Amino acid sequence: MAEDSGAVRQRERGAGVPHWEPGTPILWRYRENAGPRIHIARPVTVVRDEEDLLAVWLAPGTDCVRPALADGRPVHLEPLASRYTTPRTTHRGHWFGTGVLKLARPGEPWSVWLFWEPGWRFKNWYVNLEEPLTRWSGGVDSEDHFLDLCVYPDRSWDWRDEDEFAQARRDGLLDEAAAARVREAGRAALEAVRAWGAPFADGWENWRPDPGWPVPALPEDWDAVPAPAAR
Repeated sequence: MAEDSGAVRQRERGAGVPHWEPGTPILWRYRENAGPRIHIARPVTVVRDEEDLLAVWLAPGTDCVRPALADGRPVHLEPLASRYTTPRTTHRGHWFGTGVLKLARPGEPWSVWLFWEPGWRFKNWYVNLEEPLTRWSGGVDSEDHFLDLCVYPDRSWDWRDEDEFAQARRDGLLDEAAAARVREAGRAALEAVRAWGAPFADGWENWRPDPGWPVPALPEDWDAVPAPAAR
């Protein structure tokens, strides 16, 4: 297929749902919890895109968009009690530290991220509870659900951000029904960890990116409302 520089390459498969070739740059984005606006956008490179798995690589140094307080301070510096009610904007900056491999299966209300220390010493899996990914021509969108699960190489685990999850409920970002669904998703994710099936047993911690892949650029229209993927 002919393509312009930086264009998204697709191959049609199945019932017309687009799948991307390895090496394709796409966007991995998150909507605000209180509205439809995109407030996180990360250019990533497709590692694998198949019927049962999307795997992407977030390279060190990638230019990304993340939330920031309206006065320019990082969100995490705001006290928890006012963190979700203080006015916000978005900030453009680089992804620092080592890269992240992100794995997601269709319809699953979480994605699994792999982190490494410098020198490719594997650190942990991170189960990010979120809306199932919505595919569009230039990438995937979701909405974060605050609560997360950290899984270590010895198969131990712990919950993360329970305080933020509780604060989000107090601030009305999650009603009781939504919070119950998140808790249910968390229990299902924990069962997947305890069963030690995919993706934890699949050897992804030994994966390495193609050294020929460039760091994908952040497009100027990173927050554009997408047309739905073909179905």
